[in-house]
Amino acid sequence: MEKPFILHMITTEKNLSPFDANMAIDAGWISVVPYTNVEVEEVQGLVQDAIFSRGPKGVKRTGMFIGGRDTEQAMTMLSIASESMVPPFEISAFADPSGAFTTAAGMVACVEKELKSRHQSSLDGANILVLGGTGPVGQAAAVISAKAGANVTIVGRQLEKSQRIANMVNEKFGDSKTNIQGAADADKPQLLKTTDVVYATAAAGIQVLNDEHIANAPQLKVAADVNAVPPSGIAGLDAMHNGNPIEGSNSGATGIGALAIGNVKYHAQNGLLKTMHQSKKPVYLHFEHAFDVARSFVNSQ
Repeated sequence: MEKPFILHMITTEKNLSPFDANMAIDAGWISVVPYTNVEVEEVQGLVQDAIFSRGPKGVKRTGMFIGGRDTEQAMTMLSIASESMVPPFEISAFADPSGAFTTAAGMVACVEKELKSRHQSSLDGANILVLGGTGPVGQAAAVISAKAGANVTIVGRQLEKSQRIANMVNEKFGDSKTNIQGAADADKPQLLKTTDVVYATAAAGIQVLNDEHIANAPQLKVAADVNAVPPSGIAGLDAMHNGNPIEGSNSGATGIGALAIGNVKYHAQNGLLKTMHQSKKPVYLHFEHAFDVARSFVNSQ
């Protein structure tokens, strides 16, 4: 009798996300086991407890999901997990803190397709503002876009924090293409004069782009908002929008709403959870792999 698929799900938070648990079971993991309030230094012990108890065949039906709310911490945990394997005792692992990696991947993939199909453009060379971008979704979206060749600026309420986050993601997640900048909300009107794409990634219910901003963004092509809770993060953009014109835009900008992004996010997370238990070799998955899946999905529609 073959052993069941078991996914060990760790988080630094008090509770494991029910969303992630549901996604894992729907993707084919028979049993999900939560570990909460996990510290970074505990990851190695948890991994090695998981790999040595099932034998070389059983570990192929074992995986680890890394949640939490901090992108840097999640990527550190993923790295520790991969370094803790003792061949042939190896399991796959997938980091997606707060669903940020798959959400960001879904948003960027939708915007990329919209740029190509409606505006005959691409991410390469595009000027992108990530509004409310100091959080995990904004960080991941900034890095994915910068690696695709975009000029990215993270915008937040405090200049010092925006610059600190920009420096962190460049250093920790970037490559030779990334030169992500940080700016404050006060810089927004000036930055919008040369902006092609806006990502709204602030907390739910906070509007980061108003009617006046939209009217005074002369080359804005696409705006995307990950929040479905009213009011919209972008004036005139509905959660259901999927390439709809944004009212008041003088540049003919189109919008991508939270539900359109959420659909792609779902397929990206589902795809990577399935990849873990279908792969013959261990895989270690994060935002780049999420973008590959999201991009493939939107291009197939």
